[in-house]
Amino acid sequence: MRKLVYYVAVTIDGYIAGPGGEFDFYPQGDEQQAAAYAEWVNARYPETVPTAMRAAHGLSDTPNQRFDTVLMGLGSYRPALQAGLTSPYTHLRQYVVSSTLAPDTDPAVTVVGKDPLALVRDLKQEEGQDIWLCGGGLLAGALLPEIDELIVKSYPVVAGTGIPVFDGEFDPTLFKVADRASFANHVTITRFVRR
Repeated sequence: MRKLVYYVAVTIDGYIAGPGGEFDFYPQGDEQQAAAYAEWVNARYPETVPTAMRAAHGLSDTPNQRFDTVLMGLGSYRPALQAGLTSPYTHLRQYVVSSTLAPDTDPAVTVVGKDPLALVRDLKQEEGQDIWLCGGGLLAGALLPEIDELIVKSYPVVAGTGIPVFDGEFDPTLFKVADRASFANHVTITRFVRR
């Protein structure tokens, strides 16, 4: 069965973005550190690089390694819309969960107005690679019962406030560390699996 994997960048204090959706404050390290980190990540998760940036990262013809579907909330989709990109991941099946977004925003993007849990349960029954939960915190909170893995990129920065990695009801859910990597730019990537 396909897995739902929440692959996300997180601050020390548990935020995935600032209060206005900012995400450009994550430290990358110096040029060499940033390049080594990007090389490691792109070798494992090349499909998480938006289509418009794939050529610049040398990923134009790189096949998807882990995911063939992306699921995002409106807040995660909005930066692409603001940049004029209605289909940010053309190399993936794209779903946006939103009750306010027009369903005909782009023919390559399926807008889901309600019941993201039912959507994920249906997607998991299909053949294919895993499903990438791109964000945001409200959607992750709603989908917590169906999240099989978390891949958390922990950055050495405190946001102070913003969009939490999970925003939902109190629901303690246990995961265990499957593996962890540390980088010279002080970022750690930890893969958690449901216990």
